Amino acid sequence: MEFKRARRPEQVEQRRRTILDAACAMLRERPVADISLRELSDRVGLAKSNVLRYFDSREAIFLEVLDQEWGAWLDELEGELAPGAADAVGTATAVATTLLGRPLLCELVSGMAGVLERNIRVDFARVVKRRAAEHRGRLADLVRVAVPVLDEAAAHHFAGVVVVMTAGLWPHANPTDAVAQVMRELGGPPAGELVREGLTEGLVNHLVGLVARS
Repeated sequence: MEFKRARRPEQVEQRRRTILDAACAMLRERPVADISLRELSDRVGLAKSNVLRYFDSREAIFLEVLDQEWGAWLDELEGELAPGAADAVGTATAVATTLLGRPLLCELVSGMAGVLERNIRVDFARVVKRRAAEHRGRLADLVRVAVPVLDEAAAHHFAGVVVVMTAGLWPHANPTDAVAQVMRELGGPPAGELVREGLTEGLVNHLVGLVARS
């Protein structure tokens, strides 16, 4: 695919959308840490210098994808949570289930601090952190509506825990062939099942504990 330089706003937006779509496609194939700017540029059909006309860096591209995926997940979660249910187990389970149903989001959350925030300018870092805080705030609001006994501080704490637990567990969901073989030899469940159970149980136990303290 070959592009002429975009000049009109709608052309610029089209180029940006094409780059983001290519990034999403590549994330379905391998972890974000394994995707180089050159590979992404080749997938789009642009030189690296041309890709950087639309985004400041490789990391900025994936952080834009993260923002979109995070918002889409919260839209989905809002439709899953019943207002006033006061059911910590059901609420935490819905959070974990819908989150794990979005592997791109989990992958990007797991790489946010260690990979994606390592090569961005201060002004874009402000944007990234503001967006992340807004997403966590919206998650806290959704959980608090579903479990009204929670106060604002507890709900925001839980929202932060969701991010931290996802970031910690998701890298274990896709082990190398060697590690997967050893896990089978040890008689353990598949890695994906371990991550699903770990995130669900961890979030349930945490939210139940916060409700008990309330």
